Amino acid sequence: MGLGLNGGGLASARFFASRGASVTVTDMKDEKALAESLAALEGLPIRFVLGRHEMEDFSGADLVIKNPAVRADSPYLAAAKAVETDISTFLRYCPAPVAAVTGSKGKSTTASALAHALSSGGTTFLGGNITVSPLTFLDRVRADTPVVLELSSWQLGDLRGRRLLKPRVAVLTRIVPDHLDRYPSMEAYVADKRLLYADQDRSCFTVCDRDDPYGRSFGEETPGSPRWYGDSLEPGLPGAWFSGPVGVCRDPSGRVEEILPERLRVPGPHARRNLLAAALGARLMGGEASGIYRALGDFPGVEHRLEMFLESGGVRFCNDSAATVPQAVEAALLAFDTPTVLITGGTDKNLDFVPVRAAYRRAKAVVLLAGTGSEKLRALLDEDGVPYEGPYDDLEKAVRKAREKAVPGDTVLLSPGCTSFGMFRNEFDRGRKFKECATRLTGETAPGIGLREAE
Repeated sequence: MGLGLNGGGLASARFFASRGASVTVTDMKDEKALAESLAALEGLPIRFVLGRHEMEDFSGADLVIKNPAVRADSPYLAAAKAVETDISTFLRYCPAPVAAVTGSKGKSTTASALAHALSSGGTTFLGGNITVSPLTFLDRVRADTPVVLELSSWQLGDLRGRRLLKPRVAVLTRIVPDHLDRYPSMEAYVADKRLLYADQDRSCFTVCDRDDPYGRSFGEETPGSPRWYGDSLEPGLPGAWFSGPVGVCRDPSGRVEEILPERLRVPGPHARRNLLAAALGARLMGGEASGIYRALGDFPGVEHRLEMFLESGGVRFCNDSAATVPQAVEAALLAFDTPTVLITGGTDKNLDFVPVRAAYRRAKAVVLLAGTGSEKLRALLDEDGVPYEGPYDDLEKAVRKAREKAVPGDTVLLSPGCTSFGMFRNEFDRGRKFKECATRLTGETAPGIGLREAE
C-alpha cells in the first residue's frame, strides 16, 4: 500500500515478488506520477491498482505492507488480516547488531556519519528513512555486519507493540516541534520517538542529548544504559563532550578518548554536535576510537543537508532542502559566518515560526517560495521589518532573484523550513531541482560533496 517515489514501497514489492509471493501494488497516485518507480519494477510478476484503492485487495490479502506515510487509522488497513512495513519485515529476519537513530532534525546526518565511522572497520549497511529500504541489503547482512537505521516517528509508530526493535545502540538527536499536521499534540509526536529504546535492556545503550530537556527525559526513562553527549558533561558521567575544539568520550571506568577532530568538512555547530553523537554511537557499537576520529574528519555530509554543491563567481550555493522545520533554518543560518541570501518557505505543517523569528534577520536577503507556510512567515517578516522578495511559485525565478542579491563572498542558501508539497514531489525533488536551477543559471558544473540518498 503506497508504492511511492523514495524506495520503501519499491523495495517491498521487489522483495516479496522475488520470493514467490502474489503481489498487488496499490497507490492513489496514477501511472504518470509513479512512472519512475513502475519502470524499476518492470518485468516482475506484479499486479498494479493505481489511482485508487480497492477494499477487496486489502481484505483478501494475507499480508499488507504499508508505506509509513499511510495513516494507521486508514479504513483499508482496518480490513487487512495483517499489516507490516519494510522496516518490521527487515527486523524479523536481520541477524546483525543494529544501531538506530531518530530525532526531529539531524537524524540523517547522524545516521550517515555513524555508518561512515563504522565502515572504517569493515562493511556497514545504512537504511531506513534515509530513503534506502533495508530490504535492499537484507540478503547481504551477516551476523557480524553492523546495520544503521534512520527511523522517522512514523516508522517508529508502525512498530508499536511488535517488540521487534531492540537496537544495540539507540541515538536520539535534538527534539523540536514537527509533523503537527499529522499528530494531535507534541506529546503524541514524542511518544513515537520514545519507541526507539522501549524494548532495550541494560545490555543496550541509549545515546541522549544532555542539553535537551527531551534528551534528559529519554536518558532517565530508558530501560537501556544511558550514555550522554553535549557541549560539556558533569564529571564522571559516561558519554561524549567537547574538550576545546575536539570531541572526546569517557567510559564508565573514567578512560577518556578523542573521537572527533577539530576540522570537519560539514559546516555549523549543530553538525558538529550531530557528529559527536554519531562518534559516541560508533564507539558503543565497537568501533575503534582512532578509526572513528579519522573517518569523521573526512565525512562529506549528506545530500540536501547543508550540501555545499557549487561555487560560481565567488558565490557559493548550499542545498538544505531537508530543513523542513523553522528550527532547521535557524541552525542553517547560524552555520555560516559569511553573508547569506536565504531562499525559504513552502507548505505549512502546522508549525510555529515565532520561536525562531529573529533568525531570519541574520540573512542578508530573504527570497520566499509560494505556500501556506510562507504566508505565515510573511506576517512575521512584515511585523519585524525584514524585507523579502516573492513569494515565487517558480523555483527558477526565486533562484535568479537570489543570485541577483548575492555578491562574491556570499552564500545562496535553500533552507525552506516548510514541506515541499505543492510545488515539488518531496524535499529531495525540491533539492535536486534547486541544484539544477543553480547550474543552469551559472553555467557551472556542480559535482556536489554530499553522500547521495541512494548510497
